[in-house]
Amino acid sequence: MTTNVLLIGSGGREHALAWKIARSPVLGTLYAAPGNPGIATNATIAALDITDHAAVAAFCADKRIDLVVVGPEAPLVAGIADALRAEGIAVFGPSAEAAQLEGSKGFTKDLCRRMGIPTADYARFSDAEAARDHVRREGAPIVVKADGLAAGKGVTVAETVEQALAAVDDCFAGAPDGTEVVIEAFMEGEEASLFCLADGERAVFFGTAQDHKRAFDGDVGPNTGGMGAYSPATVMTGELIDRAMREIIEPTLAGMRAAGTPFQGVLYAGLILMTTGPKLIEYNARFGDPECQVLMLRLKSDLLPILLQAAKGDLASCRPEWHDDPALCVVVATSGYPGSYVKGSEIVSLPEDDDRAIVFHAGTRRDGARLLADGGRVLGVTASGATVSEAAVKAYAATAEIDWPQGFWRTDIGRRAIDREDG
Repeated sequence: MTTNVLLIGSGGREHALAWKIARSPVLGTLYAAPGNPGIATNATIAALDITDHAAVAAFCADKRIDLVVVGPEAPLVAGIADALRAEGIAVFGPSAEAAQLEGSKGFTKDLCRRMGIPTADYARFSDAEAARDHVRREGAPIVVKADGLAAGKGVTVAETVEQALAAVDDCFAGAPDGTEVVIEAFMEGEEASLFCLADGERAVFFGTAQDHKRAFDGDVGPNTGGMGAYSPATVMTGELIDRAMREIIEPTLAGMRAAGTPFQGVLYAGLILMTTGPKLIEYNARFGDPECQVLMLRLKSDLLPILLQAAKGDLASCRPEWHDDPALCVVVATSGYPGSYVKGSEIVSLPEDDDRAIVFHAGTRRDGARLLADGGRVLGVTASGATVSEAAVKAYAATAEIDWPQGFWRTDIGRRAIDREDG
């Protein structure tokens, strides 16, 4: 029996998911909305307004969709999974209330406090002046976070009080009533990402990665949605993974169940590794981008049955298998990103996907035969190798073949892991 799938989203994460799902022997038809030119090579693009939940449900009924896979966070927070489940449609992704693990940093911090989950000390503020007073009392370094969704860029690690005060002002400037900021103590350590699949009751470990958030080489410049990643995160030992699952992931799922909002989907924990052990920085309620690209390249198992098991609340027998080789992704972005940039420049040519590397599309669109850049992060060149160093060599060789003068990329993705390999 085959499975018809609708994939929601249009980024590099969704292209990677489409690429992997399309390889499933149990796939019937794969549809995607809104999709992108890369996704269109693996799926049939559906002309759907994904904010119109009734229209999405009607499409699913018409096309006999067995599973909806929701890639990005915004539709989840907006309740698309709830609307589809109400129509009896299986969905891989959390309810709107459960998605608050990503949609509200204050919600997550309160859960951590309630469940004894290790994380930074914090305070929540809906009043700008009270937040500024707190910054002045605590001093710097200090972390200022917009409470809601910010596409990975709503966090300021302020090295001075002045920077923190400016970040507070930015969060509240022109903001509607009820806007909150979360102000946290600064945590020192190396960051890593841990992924789990959850079915409401249990979590299944689903790999590690290390993202590169800053725009430029050497981890300098503003935060971005992610300029590259590699997997596995070599800093995450088996002992650290077990500890994070026991002290962070499992109490989170228990707390969500106790609140009547069980979590189903991807639970992506951003961790910081301190001398006292792993602590939670924040949660995402979906796969990371570009972490999804490297995870999909490494996953040996058929993804589609795993997603179905999670959606149907039955991961008890799930044992994902992985390729031994690490994978690495280099993000190619539009010049000026994450600040102001111009859309519409032409990507003249791309290297062919082969055993060396795969180019996942993120912010692209077609204008007739021309491929145009249509976002900040545009492409994700992803490769695997016997070592992180070998994967980097392959990914960067393919990246260099891209003919797009307006693009830029970091040249040091995977540097921490490569340094460890070099001893």
